[in-house]
Amino acid sequence: MPGDPDPADRIALAHATAAAVLHAGRSDDAASGTTERLVNLADRIGLDELAELWRESGPGTLPGTLWSLYLLRSWVHRNGEEISRLFTAGHRYAEVSSAVAGLPEPPGPREVAHLGDAILTRAFDGDFAIALERAAAFCRVVATGRAHLADDAQHDEGQRQTRLARGNQRMAEELEQAAHLWRKNELH
Repeated sequence: MPGDPDPADRIALAHATAAAVLHAGRSDDAASGTTERLVNLADRIGLDELAELWRESGPGTLPGTLWSLYLLRSWVHRNGEEISRLFTAGHRYAEVSSAVAGLPEPPGPREVAHLGDAILTRAFDGDFAIALERAAAFCRVVATGRAHLADDAQHDEGQRQTRLARGNQRMAEELEQAAHLWRKNELH
């Protein structure tokens, strides 16, 4: 179709922008406030813009991983009440993941939103792999909570929650894999 960018160009752009964003936050000479601006990037330019750049890159890539982190942050900011309920429901069944996620028990919407910011902050100014593992642990607890709440829901809602729990679990696994790749210097 005329006007559509070449797929190879889209892939190259996704990888170049993801690397530039991560480098800007992790650089020793990053200006004061850079991390905060990067954490709030989706708020400033729009989640749809980041989706356009990175969503199709998939798991196991730097742009796909950054997309997951920004999507997670946006999700917890928009749905804090629901997510705090899901996290609380999963906490007792996934205690190790709950501890790694690092939320107070019981978390409220404010604590859940703060976690989304803290994960991205750590990705830029701390250990990137640990930030990914923390995000993965959070997703795992939410998935566990969803699965347990699905058992008590009406049929259609139970099926929907089970499907969403699988998605949360898949994101957890993808983030764990990305952390593994990062440690091997293979996340590009």
